[in-house]
Amino acid sequence: MPTATQQTVTGILRQSLTVCLVDRDPNYLNLAKSQIERAGFPVVAAVSSEEALQKIRRGACRVVLADLGMPDMDGLTLLERAVQHDPEICVILTTGAYSAEAAIGAIKCGAYDYLPKPLDFPRLEGILDELAEIFSQRAEVRLLEGKLHEIQPFQGMAGKSPAILEVFDLAKRLAHLSTDVLISGPAGVGKKRIARALHDFSAAAREPFTVCNCPSLADALLESQLLAGQRMSLDAATRARKQVPDRPGGTFFIEEIAETSLSTQARLLAAIRSRDVSRSEPSGFKKGNLRIIAATSRSLRAEVLAGCFREDFFARLSAVEIRVPAIAERPEDIPVLAHHFLKEYNQAHGKRLQGVSRRAQIALLRHDWPGNVREIENVITLAAAVAQGDWVDLGDLPEHVRTPHRRAALPSEGWQPAPLEEMRRIHIERMLAMCNGNRVRAARILGIGRTSLYRFLKRSARQAEGARVTA
Repeated sequence: MPTATQQTVTGILRQSLTVCLVDRDPNYLNLAKSQIERAGFPVVAAVSSEEALQKIRRGACRVVLADLGMPDMDGLTLLERAVQHDPEICVILTTGAYSAEAAIGAIKCGAYDYLPKPLDFPRLEGILDELAEIFSQRAEVRLLEGKLHEIQPFQGMAGKSPAILEVFDLAKRLAHLSTDVLISGPAGVGKKRIARALHDFSAAAREPFTVCNCPSLADALLESQLLAGQRMSLDAATRARKQVPDRPGGTFFIEEIAETSLSTQARLLAAIRSRDVSRSEPSGFKKGNLRIIAATSRSLRAEVLAGCFREDFFARLSAVEIRVPAIAERPEDIPVLAHHFLKEYNQAHGKRLQGVSRRAQIALLRHDWPGNVREIENVITLAAAVAQGDWVDLGDLPEHVRTPHRRAALPSEGWQPAPLEEMRRIHIERMLAMCNGNRVRAARILGIGRTSLYRFLKRSARQAEGARVTA
């Protein structure tokens, strides 16, 4: 026999579970309503499916008990529309023409249960108690998830994995130093945000944060930007010698440093070395120096071995390195990032989306995320924009995220080896086709700079032209 405490808990759980009772027969509706209320469950009644949907949209219930044969909208359609609005809602269908096949079909469509009429109220009471416990557990889990997701973002970045927390900690420790930093990691992981954090936490936070994107700039323009910043730094040192009040220098952030030519690398290295000389001069003016932060999504070690990157420049840049891991290395950050970007969307657009449904979260966790954090942000922003209910659900996600990723099959028996350059060409062409010819997006997914992609396409076109002429 249940104790007084257990009875109290059961009563509280039952009071928290409001049932929407849907039936076209007013007499049956009143009878069922009184029986369910007598057990301690709040009930709202509806004589049509459309009226029930209005109550669901207002959040007036958590469980729907609906007759399958409603005249204005059958129970299965009501089930589909109810779940579209609130993926967390539970729908129980009832019918006077019960069959095992129909029950299986209803449950496959998403119904929690399928009951024959007249209702067995003791059985229904047990089902509702089960649902009350489930909703209570969901509330506890959501509370814990909320506390977890409310981890203070680091300069617009979020995560709970040890790998990303280590990156945040290292960035905070390096920010107060004047050393140059190399930030490495695949495209889309947030290297620019890390660079911005290094600047914002430094003594030069009020000074300019200059961004230079190597793939989008010609070598001459890149050099002029950096050398202009270097001249400003040296001018500041000159003012200091004249007893002019000094002020800190800024930060120069070079994106995709691997895209620079060898001649530009030599000039950049010379500029950095000349700045070091000014630091060691008797004036002691250290705050006026320009800080260099470089980022790359490619392996500079591999570029050095391939002869595409200067070894002395790599040695200088890699002295202090922050490696930002890909999402594939920290999948536990996916729900945190989804919550973070959904919260940002709500604040920016005045919406009140409560979160991401369970089945949508499962799809997010199954996806490979080749575009990393940037891709998660784009997907959540798009899903939030098209969501019609209070939750981002599976149907709101893009099709390529909803569909499980199909891994490449093993080579067939008829497979023939091909030169690496040919396989690279095929892979790039397939990626361009997948991106509908968008070279910028293809380059990001491939993890290479746009300039590298353009060079490869030009070289491939020249080789194809040469082959046609020879033939």
